[in-house]
Amino acid sequence: MAPISIKRILISESVDPCCKKILQENGIQVTEKQNMSKDDLIAEIKDYDGLVVRSATKVTADVINATGNLQIIGRAGTGVDNVDVDAATKKGIIVMNSFNLTHKAITVAWSTPVFIVLMISQFMGAEMYGKILGIVGLGRIGKEVATRMQSFGMKTIGYDPITPPEVTATWGVDQMSLEQLWPQCDYITVHTPLMPSTAGLLNDTSFAKCKKGVKVVNCARGGIIDEDALLRALESGQCGGAGLDVFVEEPPKNRALVNHPNVISCPHLGASTKEAQARCGQDIALQIVDMVMGKGLVGAVNAQVLASTFSPGSHQWIKLGEAVGVVLKSCTTSKQPFSQVQITTQGDCLKGSSGYMTSAVMVGLLTDVSKSCPNLVNSLTLAKESGIKVTRNHSEGLTQGDSCEVEISVNGSSYRATGSVQGGAPVLLELNHSVFRQPVSLTGNLLFFKAAASPQLLPSVTGLLATAGVEMESFSAPAARSGDQWFCVGLSSLLGDLGALKPLVKEAAQLSV
Repeated sequence: MAPISIKRILISESVDPCCKKILQENGIQVTEKQNMSKDDLIAEIKDYDGLVVRSATKVTADVINATGNLQIIGRAGTGVDNVDVDAATKKGIIVMNSFNLTHKAITVAWSTPVFIVLMISQFMGAEMYGKILGIVGLGRIGKEVATRMQSFGMKTIGYDPITPPEVTATWGVDQMSLEQLWPQCDYITVHTPLMPSTAGLLNDTSFAKCKKGVKVVNCARGGIIDEDALLRALESGQCGGAGLDVFVEEPPKNRALVNHPNVISCPHLGASTKEAQARCGQDIALQIVDMVMGKGLVGAVNAQVLASTFSPGSHQWIKLGEAVGVVLKSCTTSKQPFSQVQITTQGDCLKGSSGYMTSAVMVGLLTDVSKSCPNLVNSLTLAKESGIKVTRNHSEGLTQGDSCEVEISVNGSSYRATGSVQGGAPVLLELNHSVFRQPVSLTGNLLFFKAAASPQLLPSVTGLLATAGVEMESFSAPAARSGDQWFCVGLSSLLGDLGALKPLVKEAAQLSV
């Protein structure tokens, strides 16, 4: 992926000085303004590409919607409770927190097995081998928890609305919906941020769907498990035990829960040392710099799809996905809106890349259609809000080699385009069953038209372009010579009026890539 341009960053809280120093040493302008009110932050944030916060700054939807070119919100610490991640995602803004697994995150990753072992030894004396652990939240800590619990012989299943199932499958985690997960688990551990969609995630209703005697662990944020519902489940025996180091109020005031004989609890210390504070500032600065320099992306809580876009050659494939989306959107303008999109990647080169290719295609399809500005972070969210069903798959060993095929459904009809990257540049191989003799270079001004092949077609189109003062720079014809087929012409500039083509062609569309 092309490096993300971050020129100005606002630090709105007291962060270790090393954060500012690292950012400035890498050419990023930094402004520090603390103790701003919400209105002050809304007025200030319009001028920045990035925002770094700790926990006091509340980055609400109002703040996010007031941004102009904000591309990243960096939380110097773990958790993003003070950031409206959903609003940031919809706006296409990356939300990142400190990633360093050698510090707090690794401690949290060990807390789950410790709590489970303590519950086993104190409450029931059962084996861990063969038991099913449900992991709700499959970010970096969820991944580390899965690895550790698998070493005890536990089967790991999980749920995450962002991390793709094919990614978690490589960790040995079978991803599924919460409705499928609840009844299977012997143990449940949560590793999500606290936000409206996760508050009270484990409640009376979800406990009722679990196995009787299920054990739960919360080392993430107080409030993800409804404490009153947990106490009721413990008292009824529906929940067989709980390990907690976070609470809605800290220190906890719900003594009936803390003192329950089937609860093991400990204080929530987090990054409460001078060394940890310094590391948080250092880590978030280095993560931002690595992203800007195109080295990689770590710690993103809402943009895992971008992690694989830093591999060599990915930039051209992303350009291809966006271009194919634009072509299909342009060639079906009169028939929109579309209801379904199917993306199929093929070949070894794109193995594991279906995530960012799908997002890239949706960027092309939604550009100038959605009210929001689509990018790789928000395109799937915008598609879902628009009622578009998006599916994807990957095929290997097919004759076309490395390619991306996109099929959209509009009012019961299907439209398809297939592209690839050849010679380091994106090209179109096929459009609506018209296979081009020479691949169409997806760059510059392009005119697509559908017509029956005839000796008079090309001279007629050339004459019309000349009359309009437009030069023909390239011409791509279909391999088939019978029936209506799609043709492509590279233009020096776009035509002022496509209506002039109506006597010559059945359909026409033009676009700039």
